[in-house]
Amino acid sequence: MTALLEDPLVTPETAPDALAGFTIGVTATRRREEFSALLERRGARVVQAPAIRVVPLAEDTGLLAATRACLEAPVDYVVITTGVGFRGWMAAAEGWGLSTDIAAHFGDSRLLARGPKARGAVRAAGLTDYWTPATESCEEVKQYLLARDLRGLRIAVQLHGEPLTGFVESLRDAGAEVIEAPVYRWLPYRDTSPLRRLVTQAVSGSVDAVAFTSAPAVIAMLNAARADGLEEALLAAFNTDVVAACVGSVTSGPLAARGVRVIQPDRPRLGALARTLARHLPESSVTRLSAGGHELEIRGHAVVVDGDLKPLPPAPMAVLKRLAERPGHVVARSELRTVLPGGPSRDSAEHAVEMAITRLRRALGPGGIVETVVKRGYRLACGRDDR
Repeated sequence: MTALLEDPLVTPETAPDALAGFTIGVTATRRREEFSALLERRGARVVQAPAIRVVPLAEDTGLLAATRACLEAPVDYVVITTGVGFRGWMAAAEGWGLSTDIAAHFGDSRLLARGPKARGAVRAAGLTDYWTPATESCEEVKQYLLARDLRGLRIAVQLHGEPLTGFVESLRDAGAEVIEAPVYRWLPYRDTSPLRRLVTQAVSGSVDAVAFTSAPAVIAMLNAARADGLEEALLAAFNTDVVAACVGSVTSGPLAARGVRVIQPDRPRLGALARTLARHLPESSVTRLSAGGHELEIRGHAVVVDGDLKPLPPAPMAVLKRLAERPGHVVARSELRTVLPGGPSRDSAEHAVEMAITRLRRALGPGGIVETVVKRGYRLACGRDDR
């Protein structure tokens, strides 16, 4: 597992085995395959559960009305929140025969692009961007505007799938006239069953992380969990055993508002998110120990024995993790029974534990790693505990 790191061009977060043994849920719809490939290239097992779909509003009367409102008088600032949204707006304007007018109008405005993709869309339209926040966040754009005297100014805000209520209200409270341009909106993915399964997997600990690339995807997952009565359990999972990974601060907002700890890259990019996961999971979710003369590394749904990755089914993995909590100490069968998936009945519990131990030993390969202590239970061979 570590030999590849001898290559000076390979870092822990880019190594092909960095995420080996981990299962990651991917909620993205756009660029889902690309992001999944980034994770799988590092050895992860990916569970795809698209959470949302984008509905263009090219024929929407609200967008047409916003476009005409922009053309009624000079616009001082135009806030472009997403590249795909601005391109869609310009395409819709072309369909209405207004593309030349809106481009000329915006040519006299100060265009604030939230990030590089928005900036690229502005330039692709033949326009000049005026400013981009270092954090690529709407919050910094808002603070930039509020630092100026906005009384009497007209500001167009291209929405990114959901209302920017607080953003818009702050500008209006400062005296600006704000035109909201709803370029597209988010709706739940047509088939919600993959997302609902992912919720169940997160609650049960069957996945090690869930990756989010948009705030609406976070909201969609929380809504799916709430519909099944699992929202509190999902939030608890995110604060204990399951890592919530978000591409940026806007995406993490709904989780942060609920007190969930999240990880995110310094730059809101898919590649950076994959690298952040590849660095974080091995550092925070791996147990390393020696047992029976062998080196073990417990990670996600697999265990590495002397450098050899060995996937484990849920029951043997649950037993191994419990044994690893107290290496060398005896763990009673009654305690191991409580960690088995599905909660076997009392009558079948002892047999279920024995089967899990048998499967665990078979999967580990080398003997002597898991010891039986007659009439007491089992332990990892990490030293003696005869108490």
